[in-house]
Amino acid sequence: MTHQAQQGPGSLFSLTWPLFIDIALHFATGAMNTFMMGQINFADVAALAVGNQVFDLAITVFSFVSIGSSVVLTQYLGAKRFDDAKVVLHSAIGFNLLIGLLAAIVILTGAGPILQMMNLPAHLLGDGQLYLTIIGLCLLPEAAALCLAATLRAHGHTRQAMYATLLVNLVTFISNLTLLYGWFGLPQLGVAGVAISTVVGRLIGIVFLIWLVQKRAGIQLLPKLLLHPSKDKLRKVLRIGLPAAGENLSWMLQFMVITSFVGLLGETALATHSYYFQICLFMMLFGISIGLGNEIIIGYLIGGRQFDSAYARLLKTLKLGIIVTFIVACCAAVIGRQAVSFFSDDATIIQQISMLFLISIIMEPGRTFNLVVINALRATGDAHFPLLMALCSMWGIAVPLSYYFGIHEGMGLVGIWIGLVCDEWVRGLAMLWRWRSRRWQSKSLIDDATPLAH
Repeated sequence: MTHQAQQGPGSLFSLTWPLFIDIALHFATGAMNTFMMGQINFADVAALAVGNQVFDLAITVFSFVSIGSSVVLTQYLGAKRFDDAKVVLHSAIGFNLLIGLLAAIVILTGAGPILQMMNLPAHLLGDGQLYLTIIGLCLLPEAAALCLAATLRAHGHTRQAMYATLLVNLVTFISNLTLLYGWFGLPQLGVAGVAISTVVGRLIGIVFLIWLVQKRAGIQLLPKLLLHPSKDKLRKVLRIGLPAAGENLSWMLQFMVITSFVGLLGETALATHSYYFQICLFMMLFGISIGLGNEIIIGYLIGGRQFDSAYARLLKTLKLGIIVTFIVACCAAVIGRQAVSFFSDDATIIQQISMLFLISIIMEPGRTFNLVVINALRATGDAHFPLLMALCSMWGIAVPLSYYFGIHEGMGLVGIWIGLVCDEWVRGLAMLWRWRSRRWQSKSLIDDATPLAH
């Protein structure tokens, strides 16, 4: 293992700023495809939006292994049990490849019916199905890439993981220029061109990740270990990963249901929803990156049995996250209208998004509670409580209130997002209560923190 892994993950700032750029670049892939497609064909933006939601749902289904492996890795590294950490990585990748294969088969064989259930307008079904079928091809390599990137971050190499995402974006952008706009005399392939660019970028990205894990984390992938995962290590990964998957899957499903409500409002509302959600992801960046950086530190502290330090670390990080998120949301509310005007001159879209930005000032601090505290709870091994709250709040608050305000009361997109605000705050405050109860101290994944002999 590398010297850095033995000394700890690093400071919150050193971990967080590469995570911020990494996640921004990851979000930029979808945003870039959406806005570049919007310059060619406005209607196809809706097809990409729905197709991307289905693709993201598929990734959510098997990303639980990478989430669980990241937590288990940080605890083993914090306990200085480096050989166990190596076994965890191989077990996670081997199992995730199997899940990724199953997800790819579902997408490739059922793209049409899935898009119909999402209420995609009939005249967009052809393009939507073509796009979803092509990007479904990269689900298998994406399954392995998630675990590889999680391994780099768990070792404190967040900057190297950022480089991999940057490479993916550069390849995707250049491919879009050639296949979407028809540069160098190539045909303009529309949604198919965007999909092909996405696949090519991710395939090149995984090759780079394999090289980085070997060079930086000192782990060479061995086929024998990939084909024979450790049941004990996999059980620990699934103890964290399955509840996390349930929570993320619940969010994706409830958001798909809410998007179907938006579909009832018409094509313009669906496009507005798509534009705003892409911008909203960037507002979430600060909370997400701070939460993930804090998760790595908490995992190391729990592995080393430093519970009081972990408790104080979370409260300090949460305060920072809320302040930063509030400032970002206020800035977005001020400049958001001008930013959107660069991508669309539709007066209705600009007016509706301006209202949504004002709602974000209330929503984003509540979301930060979830992003920061849930990751910290997960890092301790306490993953079941967030799942329980997700099921109760998302389906008992977000979905019914979004329909009531948005459709029944005729408030449109504003009403739909008000329902989401209520959900974020209820869950956020519940997460903070759970952390203060300190019940997570009994959830550690490592029974014996004694390092392995070398």
